[in-house]
Amino acid sequence: MLVTILIVAGIVFLFYVLYKKGDQDGDGDVDIKDIKASAKKEVKEVKKRVRRVKQEVKDVGDAIKEVVNQTDDILDAAKGKPRRGRKPAAKKAAPKKKAAAKKTSNSKKK
Repeated sequence: MLVTILIVAGIVFLFYVLYKKGDQDGDGDVDIKDIKASAKKEVKEVKKRVRRVKQEVKDVGDAIKEVVNQTDDILDAAKGKPRRGRKPAAKKAAPKKKAAAKKTSNSKKK
């Protein structure tokens, strides 16, 4: 009984799709060629969406890994360990300034 209902529902869905999509190849009737034409368009769209979803999943995975790394850094900082990662550039020694000549006063105060 359930199988029969599913088959009938599938056939109704197929005719509904044909009715909505209409004549895809322009020959004036709705037939298997129209189904193939619309299926090709749908397959392209689905592949494009799958590709984008894969990219986003990869980006989210990378972000999760970074969060885990940052969490480890927080725990290490709480334990008092030095900061990991890129070391700060060494500071250059400031060039020595020439000693300014002292002004002396040879005049005596009266």
